Amino acid sequence: MKLDAHVCVTLGKLDLDVALTVDAGETVAIVGPNGAGKTTLLRALAGLVPIDHGRIELAGTVLDDGTEIFVPPEHRPIGVVFQEYLLFPNLSALENVAFGLRSRNVRRAEARAMAAQWLDKVGLADRHSAKPQELSGGQAQRVALVRALATRPQLLLLDEPLAALDQTARTDVRHELRTHLATFDGIRVLVSHDPLDAATLADRLVVIEHGRVVQSGTFADLATRPRSRYVAELAGVNLLTGTGRGDHLDLHGGDQLVAPGAGSGPAFAVVRPHSVSLSLERPAGSARNAWPGTVDSVEVLGERVRVRVAGVVPLTAEITPSALHDLDLREGVSVWTSVKATDITLFPA
Repeated sequence: MKLDAHVCVTLGKLDLDVALTVDAGETVAIVGPNGAGKTTLLRALAGLVPIDHGRIELAGTVLDDGTEIFVPPEHRPIGVVFQEYLLFPNLSALENVAFGLRSRNVRRAEARAMAAQWLDKVGLADRHSAKPQELSGGQAQRVALVRALATRPQLLLLDEPLAALDQTARTDVRHELRTHLATFDGIRVLVSHDPLDAATLADRLVVIEHGRVVQSGTFADLATRPRSRYVAELAGVNLLTGTGRGDHLDLHGGDQLVAPGAGSGPAFAVVRPHSVSLSLERPAGSARNAWPGTVDSVEVLGERVRVRVAGVVPLTAEITPSALHDLDLREGVSVWTSVKATDITLFPA
């Protein structure tokens, strides 16, 4: 069983043209900047947005071919968990889950019994009668998930499944969700803007920009060889682009990057933030990759500090809190960045 889709949809300024194949037992995260077409892709798979042309085939059955075939959402073997969960406020947790089963023509008594089993399975045995407003964010997320899973869909779609949670609850629920997804042997596709959610929940990431797939692979694949600035930021690394000239790159933004083995032709250079050194004066000695800049932002992340430096060669550095204090860095401060040639990863564009 697999999902084999080619989704072509034009909505306003969005021109979506995405091919996607997902196998049973695999979780794929669709990621990309706002407006890239992620949610439109998910809605097209669910049948909420008809495709203009292309083909959506699930387990050998065509659901939409953009012309003659279109299976309505309620007749597709698909479960959906929406970002806002969309639980019925007037129904209890049990009745919310049973509703999904009732919509598939399961008799009332059987639907309630099955709903109770599903709620017990996700640790909500004592919350059967609770209304959505009486549930915590994590509990509501679990109710929405089992409502989708209870109908035993072939394809499970999740639209920003953790977005409605505060940061405190997010870590625990993320772990719970991964555990629950592992018990579902169907096809799983989720949309996320959070790199940690995508890396934790998905086996593979598909990156969409401007309605097109620009890269796909594991999180490690993307971090090692990002092919766009968005992917680099998602993976938390610096990406520089230029043209190889033997032992250096002529960077597209100006200046040069000394990198033996740069070869010839268009190339990418990846620099990890912890490899970027910061100093208030130009580095002494033989450092050839050194550029002046201005601190653009400072973000403290526990025992790490990410410092974005704007300049001819914009870079993000990762330093310790003590280094931040010693350099007295803050927005607007002039600073020098430097990178050793041995800390640069090169690959063809």
